[in-house]
Amino acid sequence: MHILPSLLACASLGACVAAPKLRPPALTLPPAYAAGDPASGAVTLDCWWLAYNDEQLTDLVERALGQGFTVREAFTRLQEARAIRSGALAQFRLQGSLSVSGEAQRTQQLDGGVDIDIPGLPPSLSGGNNTTKSASVAFPVSWEVDLFGRRAATRRVAAADLDAARFDYEGMRAATAAEIARSLFEARGLATRIDDARASANIQRRLVDLLTQRAGRGLAPRSEVDRVEADLAQAEALEADLTAALDASRRSLLVLVGAGTRSVATLAVTATISTPPAIPAVLPGELLLRRPDVREAGARLRAAIGNVRLDELAFFPRLSLRPSGALSYTAGDFGGLQAIAGVTAGLTAPLFDRERLHAQLGASSARAEGALLAYERTVQTAYSEADQALIRLDADRARIARLETGAAAAERSYTAALRRFELGFSDLQAVLDAERVVRGARSALTAARLEGMQRSVQAFQALGGGWDMSGPDADFRG
Repeated sequence: MHILPSLLACASLGACVAAPKLRPPALTLPPAYAAGDPASGAVTLDCWWLAYNDEQLTDLVERALGQGFTVREAFTRLQEARAIRSGALAQFRLQGSLSVSGEAQRTQQLDGGVDIDIPGLPPSLSGGNNTTKSASVAFPVSWEVDLFGRRAATRRVAAADLDAARFDYEGMRAATAAEIARSLFEARGLATRIDDARASANIQRRLVDLLTQRAGRGLAPRSEVDRVEADLAQAEALEADLTAALDASRRSLLVLVGAGTRSVATLAVTATISTPPAIPAVLPGELLLRRPDVREAGARLRAAIGNVRLDELAFFPRLSLRPSGALSYTAGDFGGLQAIAGVTAGLTAPLFDRERLHAQLGASSARAEGALLAYERTVQTAYSEADQALIRLDADRARIARLETGAAAAERSYTAALRRFELGFSDLQAVLDAERVVRGARSALTAARLEGMQRSVQAFQALGGGWDMSGPDADFRG
């Protein structure tokens, strides 16, 4: 066969082309984080929300992961990636389709010519009118002979793209769980601030009643009553504003769990902000396995490297075999049933478009270098986010402890000032000053507790929590 020398000549031309070798990624990470509790390790990161011992939080997270639109939309993208992978590999399998055709043709003499009767031929062929009928069934197929590893390279690229879609899906699930927790804690912070505003309003009402009585007896000017009533109006206005904000927050939570049209009354929010749970002891190197975004970036890097190899293989020839078979039937005196079978070998090789292929290879090499840089940046960003979250969370714990002490002291100071005012040993200004201190201490403590809870969620997410690593891709190493 003459095809073998041609194949060898074309292969020798392709073998001279290779992309620049890509350097390995730099993945040097510190041995430990700057903050954290190394003695804690009982909390699993897969379902970190269970560490809060909060039934409402657990229920909302599970509903959002099962019914939320964000997660369901991400799952459709994963299904699309699976279908694309199957389509990419199908091109290397046997290709072909069944073709069935039929034809009926009638010929009629229109010019009035003379029929010629030729001995030995049927009348239909010697002149006049005739009708022919035919039918055929064909089954052409083709198969590309994978001589240089295109199928394996395509499989690696498709698998990497599918992994990237899987980790995007898992990252969306983790982000959804974190968003649920943050939104719930934010709503509880608003409920706590509403309680604080109501407590301040009650204090103002008590002072208004007391000063009204004194003013009625001529023991206090009316201006002091007006002054406290102004503070009471501000406290009531703040309560109304916070109530509206709480309803809006509850509506957002319902949308996250896929129940955005339900009444906000169906979602009860308590005015309780608990203490952030302990963060498990983890090592920075575990981010390469735990963070979905890191693993997604690693999968995209593998896909980019695979595309470089495919562009290298574009310089090599393609050999395809095209066996075919057909049955043909023609009605008539000279018709009958015929069977046709054959095989064709085809060789294609790039000759005049090598400049275009070189440009394409250069572009894919640049994309691979960009994917490598993106992977390194994602790893460093992941470490930075985790380290900062742990540092800030430690600071939040210390801040909450100090503010709790200060809030208790402010409460005692206000109680004493109010008692002295009721006994006539101090003026109104001392009580109002003590009340403002209490209000500020409560507000600061509520904000610190809320930030501590939000920071704990951020730490769990930054460490790569929120998804199950025991799936079929658990052996992936980026």
